[in-house]
Amino acid sequence: MGQGMNEHSAASLFRLACRYDVLAFKPGNVSIARAGHGMSAQDFLVSAALAAPCLVRQERPLGRRIRDAAEATAAGVGCNTNLGILLLSAPLLAASAAKPAGTPLAARLAGILRDTTLDDAVEVYAAIRVAQPAGLGAAPAEDVHGTPSRTLRDVMALAADRDEVAAQYANDFEAVFRIGLPALQASLQSGAWLSRAVTDCHLALLSTLEDSHIARKWGRGAAAGVRAEARAVTAALKACDTRKARWQLLSAFDKTLKGRGLNPGTSADLTVASLLALLLDSAPAP
Repeated sequence: MGQGMNEHSAASLFRLACRYDVLAFKPGNVSIARAGHGMSAQDFLVSAALAAPCLVRQERPLGRRIRDAAEATAAGVGCNTNLGILLLSAPLLAASAAKPAGTPLAARLAGILRDTTLDDAVEVYAAIRVAQPAGLGAAPAEDVHGTPSRTLRDVMALAADRDEVAAQYANDFEAVFRIGLPALQASLQSGAWLSRAVTDCHLALLSTLEDSHIARKWGRGAAAGVRAEARAVTAALKACDTRKARWQLLSAFDKTLKGRGLNPGTSADLTVASLLALLLDSAPAP
């Protein structure tokens, strides 16, 4: 059995995925081109640098990696820039280091998720309380303000109907491998630059799923409305024959989302996870 990816390489790919998260223009989200929601691109880049070494420590359990990364982020930037990114990236990075290296990343990831523990859940609950995500609220069972009594995968499954990040733990990252990753691959195969492919990935996710970050803050109706808008924008982009026309359409969508305080943060988190999966799966074997 071959060895998996080493910590240095994994951390570098995580930082690269986070860098393209802000280099690409993703309507409604923070980017180099446009700040928003009280955060800047630099906040996200600093967060990635702080979180990377925590997420790849192979001697530490999955939940502890997530908690360490959340605490490092909170201490460094003072706000929740990346909880969803941490929750999605940590299992992918753990899978990249798992044996055998020749096994598909998705298969190794399924094993990582299947083997989560109660201790992992305890640590992730602590990470969530540190990050204090907007619109968290309370849950009828296994609430994050209390102490979990089930494994991390099991408690995430309980939240799957209201949180798309949690759902990924229950469905083996279905949104990443069936929506985000294929969108990236299709865009790149058409000749797009990586930053444009990331934008296309974001729009694919946003037009397919109701963004749960928007739903938590503004309700399911608002999330469904943004999904419909994203579908319309995606269709209109096909008629854009110049970069200027494409930019004007995306820029207008960005302005209307931010003007209404609508941040499709879950779609952004899934976009980062999709890009990270692509990078990890494309990396040469050690």
